[in-house]
Amino acid sequence: MTLKAWRSILNRVIFIPQRYVLGIMGLFALANSLTMRVCLNMTITQMVLHTQLSQHIVGETCPDNNNVTAAGSSNSSVTFKGRDRYDWDETTQGLLLSAFYYGYVITHLPGGLVAEKFGGKWILGLGILCSSVATALTPWVVSLWGAIGLFCIRVIQGFGEGPVIPAFVLLLARWIPPPERSRFGAMIFGGAQIGNIFGPYISGLILADGGDWANVYYVFGGLGMIWFIFWVLLCYSNPNSHPFISDEERNYLNKNVAASGLHKKLDPVPFRALIRSAPLWVLIMAAISHDWGYLTMNKDLPKYFSAVLKINIMDNGLMSTLPHIAMYISSFIFATFCDLCIRKKWHSIGTGRKIYTTIAYSVPALFIILALYSGCNRVEAVGFFIVSMVFLGGFYSSVKINAMDIAPNYAGTCSAFVNGIGAISGIITPYLIGLLTPNVSIINIPST
Repeated sequence: MTLKAWRSILNRVIFIPQRYVLGIMGLFALANSLTMRVCLNMTITQMVLHTQLSQHIVGETCPDNNNVTAAGSSNSSVTFKGRDRYDWDETTQGLLLSAFYYGYVITHLPGGLVAEKFGGKWILGLGILCSSVATALTPWVVSLWGAIGLFCIRVIQGFGEGPVIPAFVLLLARWIPPPERSRFGAMIFGGAQIGNIFGPYISGLILADGGDWANVYYVFGGLGMIWFIFWVLLCYSNPNSHPFISDEERNYLNKNVAASGLHKKLDPVPFRALIRSAPLWVLIMAAISHDWGYLTMNKDLPKYFSAVLKINIMDNGLMSTLPHIAMYISSFIFATFCDLCIRKKWHSIGTGRKIYTTIAYSVPALFIILALYSGCNRVEAVGFFIVSMVFLGGFYSSVKINAMDIAPNYAGTCSAFVNGIGAISGIITPYLIGLLTPNVSIINIPST
């Protein structure tokens, strides 16, 4: 049977437009990458000795209603359901939580450049696969080499996930027409919030009643490997290389997607022009600001709930997901309204990006501060965090996709600059929090 005949059959069987298939697979990719990235945020509460927390001065933490006690031991680890617990202080934990971003930052720019040269499909897919294998190997590495091994394997995870965002921005620039980009950006990059929702929640279910923390890594690493198989079979770097896209959709995309690189070889990346670009530096500064606040919440919220508010591990998993659920829902609302305004010509694309950047950066900061001064009122604290993340949903209609607006042919490189430099916050903030809060307490948390 000829290729044309196969295409005809597949076109009749697969009626979903292929850009939507790409969007759905992209959502799962970001969800998988985030579950693997954040699983340490939950498991570290069960990997460390509780004696680290019991040394606080009475009155600096909230009442503990969980009636959980830990045997004081001078050993570096104690056996717990077949796994060791480790005597890691807050500074060490901060370094471990930031380790991922050492690798993540380094591979952003190379990943974006390689994706522009060879296409985003394989760069993104192999990156997720690398992170998945590293995640599944984490318990074994920690059992052999402790904190040093965990630090190194997290760096390797970061290496794998570094090219993911630049490659996806490039794929969006090749596949999605400008009037649809806010919606697709919210859908795909909102997958990060799906990961932030299900990652802590599933981790909480696995860890409840003293569950083995190693199972968290096996589950999320395995899901990433399964995703890779479907990605290889279903997704392609651009419409013209897709074997079973309909002629109607291909013609539509070739006509409407503002990416001339679909049809001709790109010139070398104009690094000098990019470095001198004021809009690009504005995006970089915006990304640093966003990541500073978002990654602080993302990494330390489970520890804050556990160590300060004394929320048990099961409820911690649920409470940690609520702000991300709110952000995921609001991101679609903001994106839909933004695209509507652009189609109706109520404002330009540039004005829309500025409006939602302002919303996403000003309002959340206020509510995060209010949450940290809520004391031991768990409902009030969680409520303020939820409201802050609602407004942070505007981020996906603004800074996150703006790189493809200013330079669609070099969207991968621009995104690598923006997301990579912004992610340096992920290196600094966990370590800085560990230094500022050597004893996690209700008194010194607001100082961060």
